[in-house]
Amino acid sequence: MKKITIAIDGFSSTGKSTLAKQLAKELEYVYVDTGAMYRAVAYFAMQHNLIEADFFKKEALIEALSDIKLEFKFNSDLGFAEMYLNGENVEKQIRTIEVSNFVSKVAAVSEVRSKLVEQQQEMGTNKAIVMDGRDIGTVVFPNAELKIFMTASAETRAQRRFDELQQKGDNVSYEEVLKNVVDRDYMDTHREDSPLVIADDAIEIDNSYLNKEEQFAAVLELVNDVVKTA
Repeated sequence: MKKITIAIDGFSSTGKSTLAKQLAKELEYVYVDTGAMYRAVAYFAMQHNLIEADFFKKEALIEALSDIKLEFKFNSDLGFAEMYLNGENVEKQIRTIEVSNFVSKVAAVSEVRSKLVEQQQEMGTNKAIVMDGRDIGTVVFPNAELKIFMTASAETRAQRRFDELQQKGDNVSYEEVLKNVVDRDYMDTHREDSPLVIADDAIEIDNSYLNKEEQFAAVLELVNDVVKTA
């Protein structure tokens, strides 16, 4: 069967990573969570006191980029790869609401995007890859055979994210999560470098009223159609 590149873009908390993992497992493809890469850089900035609510030492972060080593290491118990920052597993740390509050600011830095996009493109050299993020179909893999753009209402996405954080034991309010979703939407769509937009040839999926199984079945059908004609 012909191997293709699958690019999944969309707003935060639309289930991009969940769908990408499902597809990668079904197709035996490589899965890359680019959001985790930007989260790891944001976490690095937080660790080194380069970003807070009232300041962002952008130039200092740019100078420190050469000190940031990102790796995905497969966890056989979990069935997916986890994010490592300079040799440390930071998968849990990068999923907090605190990191979520800063990741869009960090991702808007052109030098950060340039460094990570280069790494992402190298990962996809041999195709057979599923990658999700904000600019995969427009910047990272503009020639991807299948591009999906996922969306849902801000309220729906906030509720999903709130439920997820509650299950992890994080003490957050729904209002705080909703504000984070709305703020990230604005920053992601208004940044100067590679803003979140739907590619001309992407297929848009609003999953406000779809469960994970329905969504996966619909996208897998799209994959099979593309593979047949590729």
